[in-house]
Amino acid sequence: MTEKARLNFLGRRRFLEVATGALAATQLIPVRVANAGLVLDEPIQLAQFEGTGSFTSLKQIDAGVLDVGYVEAGPIDGPAVILLHGWPYDIHSFGEVTPRLASAGFHVIVPYVRGYGSTRFLSKETPRTGQPSALAVDTIALMDALNIKKATVAGFDWGARTADIVAALWPDRVKGLVSVSGYLIGSQEAGKMPLPPKAELQWWYQYYFATERGREGYSKYRREFAELIWKLASPKWQFDDATFARSAAAFDNPDHVDIVIHNYRWRLGLAQGDPGLDELEAKLEAAPQVAVPAITLEGDENGAPHRDPAAYAKKFSGKYLHRLVKGGVGHNLPQEAPAAFAQAVIDVSKS
Repeated sequence: MTEKARLNFLGRRRFLEVATGALAATQLIPVRVANAGLVLDEPIQLAQFEGTGSFTSLKQIDAGVLDVGYVEAGPIDGPAVILLHGWPYDIHSFGEVTPRLASAGFHVIVPYVRGYGSTRFLSKETPRTGQPSALAVDTIALMDALNIKKATVAGFDWGARTADIVAALWPDRVKGLVSVSGYLIGSQEAGKMPLPPKAELQWWYQYYFATERGREGYSKYRREFAELIWKLASPKWQFDDATFARSAAAFDNPDHVDIVIHNYRWRLGLAQGDPGLDELEAKLEAAPQVAVPAITLEGDENGAPHRDPAAYAKKFSGKYLHRLVKGGVGHNLPQEAPAAFAQAVIDVSKS
């Protein structure tokens, strides 16, 4: 047994340590409202929470084409939850969600996605693709490596899209879905459709990344770029320098720029995808429905591009709720409103 495998084995034998924090209750009063297939809960008022939001230990495991860095918390025999971060964020978006879920008895897994933190490719020959289907395959591979047969998948930004794809294409592996900003499955074909000018303006960075100047600019100024996106996407979130620096360290990954640039160029049809994923991409082009129980969330001050929930409600054919989280909550909802996010995971897992 290798040293890495031995440490993983020993760590997974016992009840896993979780960070402590003062839990604050968020009152949820279900009010059912039918609107084009949309079922709404009453808006959730942001609850106050005091906690460190940091993780004390990180594990590594070979999964598919990656050596994945991840945090694990909660009882090993509890219901599994996979928490998936987005760009330009990292696992610390779930720093206060994780102890809440672990305390509720969940077995929580929070991985660095490809191109972030301590996650590395096992081979230099593997294409550094950032297309969404690749991230979904990575998630299934991680579940296989950890011997997780079924899990609730939850995420925001890229992570929400990944969770949507996993729920749509591998429903037998998913108990429930929590997705910030709803149904985010897309395709290169869908990406060809122009948007009204005001909507296109919100995607300015995607067009910047389409140029070599943009690639060089992001490589040189990735931290400044990320901080700007944080402020634009969450205009009411008053994060401090230490909070940003903790997450920004994840962008020093040697594959980070390649993955980010490929993701956005692929969406515009300006970069080729992995041929091995063509079959999955064909399924995603059909915009498949999500049949597993799902809860979608939206912050009341999300400054990032997002659709009205009524526009995607019918894509969820199983038990479904949408919740608006109030209190100046922006795009990084798990970090800005951890109680609301954790409660959604708990609730959808009961479905």
